[in-house]
Amino acid sequence: MTAYKVVNPATGATEGEYPEASDAVVREALGRSAAAFGSWRRTAPQDRVAVLERVADLYEERKDELAAIITREMGKPVAQARGEIGIVVSIYRYYAKNGPSFLADDELDVVAGGTAVVRKEGVGPLLGIMPWNFPYYQVARFAAPNLMLGNTILLKHAPQCPESALAMERVFIDAGLTDGQYINLFASNEQVSTIIADPRVQGVSLTGSERAGSAVAEQAGKHLKKVVLELGGSDPFLVLGPADLDRTVKHAFAGRLGNAGQACNAAKRIIVLEEHYDEFVEKFTCAVRAVVPGDPTKPETFMGPLSSEAAVRSLAAQIEDAVEHGATVHTGGKRVDRDGAWYEPTVLTGVTPKMRAFQEELFGPAAVIYKVASEEEAVELANNTPYGLGAVIECADEDRALRIAGQLDAGMVHINEAGGTAAELPFGGVKRSGIGRELGKYGMEEFANKKLVRVKR
Repeated sequence: MTAYKVVNPATGATEGEYPEASDAVVREALGRSAAAFGSWRRTAPQDRVAVLERVADLYEERKDELAAIITREMGKPVAQARGEIGIVVSIYRYYAKNGPSFLADDELDVVAGGTAVVRKEGVGPLLGIMPWNFPYYQVARFAAPNLMLGNTILLKHAPQCPESALAMERVFIDAGLTDGQYINLFASNEQVSTIIADPRVQGVSLTGSERAGSAVAEQAGKHLKKVVLELGGSDPFLVLGPADLDRTVKHAFAGRLGNAGQACNAAKRIIVLEEHYDEFVEKFTCAVRAVVPGDPTKPETFMGPLSSEAAVRSLAAQIEDAVEHGATVHTGGKRVDRDGAWYEPTVLTGVTPKMRAFQEELFGPAAVIYKVASEEEAVELANNTPYGLGAVIECADEDRALRIAGQLDAGMVHINEAGGTAAELPFGGVKRSGIGRELGKYGMEEFANKKLVRVKR
């Protein structure tokens, strides 16, 4: 049975099928990755820099080709696909520029005399398990810092992204990684378990669902392997006295509907003080209602299909449950009547704890707006979730916003901007949103051997 296939979500048509790797291929990949680590770890940092710079160059040169692949695989509008590649280029260039300084020894004050430093070194082959929603970006934030550190990469991508997975492997090979430093594997779940158990593999990084993260963490824990997990989110967007409500609506709109709402750190719960609530709901609903899902291959399209039929069914079930229990639909709330994975942009109010939409992540173009009477109630509602990835605070009083940021259970807080990402900013969450950080200097510390070297004089 072929698990890896391209099913174009804009049409529902299957456009490519790829067989899973055989057990022999997996064994050979493990051996190549381990052998490559032996030499790659000894490669001079400036040689690694040259590879990362070449990777960035190739992404830029192949931007249109790479963008078209993910538009076909998971429905991302081509303009947003090109934007994703722009972020990817910035990540590889960031680690090429800053990687050598991140690798510099940390000198310690030694009370007993002599010297002591902490060196950052690679630990060995790593397994990356990556999702479909940002096919290039998710890989870049794992691969770039770890290749700079001297680790080698085994990459298992989402089954619906085989062509982008192969295109990325080709980029790395063409950039000079020809000896197994980066290997793509169309592995099954059973083979993933085998890879995690292999003593040559030293860590696992997964971006994906809470369920997948729990399964991988359990297996990694059994074999004493380090994990980095970036899982779900139900990020709050707090509207607490903004200076410009129209600008706040634009931020909320962008934070909720970019990538058809299929982002872990999207603004999924919009929490508005009652004095701004009616006006915000009216303006936000008007903006959402104006979005017409369209052909993702056209550069003017803002929202295309969802990633798959399964994604539509899941979102529809959550919204139907909310409506059955009394939620109000201001716009949207149903499938688009055409072939493919299409769903209307949706705005809900009146969501209560008895509804699935209150606690579950809505992974699609659906926003839930809550009315609160006070700052304290806003913070309480924002933290009333099993997730803790990111949060946004819209507030004209910066001191107040900074104080509220300290009360939120989140790994990231953005003030007066839509939540986003950048190569230099650490990305990750708390609670059931995951373990560890990616990007920034912290992205090179998760899978590093922080080796003490002590000289007594």
